[in-house]
Amino acid sequence: MLLSFRFGNHRSFRDEQHLNLTPVYDAGDERQALPVVGVFGANASGKSNLLHALSYMRLLAVRSDREVEPGYGLSREPFLLDPDTPKLPSRYVVDLSIGGVRHAYGFTIDGTRVLEEWAHYWPLGRRRVVFDRRGDSYKWGEESSDRPELARISEITAPTALFLSVAARFSKRREPYERQNDPLHDIYRWFLGLRMRQKINAYTLTYRVVPSPWPDHELDRGIVIDLLRAADIGIEDVRLKPPTQDSLFPESLIPADTNETVIRRRASFRDTDARNRQRLQFAHRGANGSVLFEFDQESTGTQQLLELAIDTAYVIRSGAVITVDEIDSSLHPMLTAKLINLFQNPRTNPKCAQLIFTSHDATLLGSFDGDEVLERDQIWFAEKDDHGASLLYPLSDFKPRKDENRQRRYLNGNYGGIPDLSSDLFEQALAARGIWDDDGATQ
Repeated sequence: MLLSFRFGNHRSFRDEQHLNLTPVYDAGDERQALPVVGVFGANASGKSNLLHALSYMRLLAVRSDREVEPGYGLSREPFLLDPDTPKLPSRYVVDLSIGGVRHAYGFTIDGTRVLEEWAHYWPLGRRRVVFDRRGDSYKWGEESSDRPELARISEITAPTALFLSVAARFSKRREPYERQNDPLHDIYRWFLGLRMRQKINAYTLTYRVVPSPWPDHELDRGIVIDLLRAADIGIEDVRLKPPTQDSLFPESLIPADTNETVIRRRASFRDTDARNRQRLQFAHRGANGSVLFEFDQESTGTQQLLELAIDTAYVIRSGAVITVDEIDSSLHPMLTAKLINLFQNPRTNPKCAQLIFTSHDATLLGSFDGDEVLERDQIWFAEKDDHGASLLYPLSDFKPRKDENRQRRYLNGNYGGIPDLSSDLFEQALAARGIWDDDGATQ
């Protein structure tokens, strides 16, 4: 599970920020980390950039050995509103609890190379160094010094690649890397299991035959179907249609005057393996029984919900972490509250999976069915300072009372994180364009 995430000099974040998921208040249990954290704020306040920073860290940790070409430097997105900041390094650090043992992994990069990289862990409560990297120099801890393959891997690690990802890739080809209680393997697997849900627009789904891979695990499939039923969107079941060799764009549906170039352009959107894969069908309640719909016949909202349900099922079963950007754009507030409760309840989340989301929906700061949707230490805010740099801070900084109306106080601006809107400026802008006549009517 994720205990904390620290990062700096990434997109709208100039200074290092710290998203802390360790509990502030005693919840009557022994939780190491919060199961849910919600980040609220105005448009362009930095909420999405927080999740992007974690996604970027995951990308480098898992794929830097393949994504980065030697000699071309590192592609990063530093803070640009200060002329000196793009020259400074960017830093990313996670603190994790894996199997009840604390692990820490992080790296510092600039536009040319990896400057620092390290991995530590705390078996029996005592810190042990796995490795410390400074440029091309490596220092090995006690348990790593007797593993000569690690030194060999470091020698082939490019300056622009992370040792973690190279070691994972190399081990699959050469060395028996997946050993019990291997901190490097455990950290890599944590990043591999991290699920990131970004906003999905209708265009990206238009030519999709299937969503994210339909779960192979029976328990995952059951969770997905239960979530779809609970959403009250009319879906009773999800079925798999056998593979077909039929064209994805039958000639009967293509107008006779469509030229060959257009047909080829349409075909380019096809998934080349789609005809040989099973296709999802959705059983809807009808007047005379169930009616089957194809994936592309479902609404964009249903498609988004399905994608989210598939990832949720995986993280609930495996105890992983999922991030959802602007969760209110995909789900009704009541359904969002139910999803949050799925993670909050130890009976439905026995492996301590975690949900980190961003939202504009202030109703999530209130209560649902008599219970608070989020506890006080699960609420964070993003806001920009006068220089355009994003700041991240928790509600607990305000020492809120347990019974205070957080939704109302947030909308009143007591916690910050809301847009500073001026109706006068809107009116002046319209008047300057000559849209209104002297009587206030449109011309």
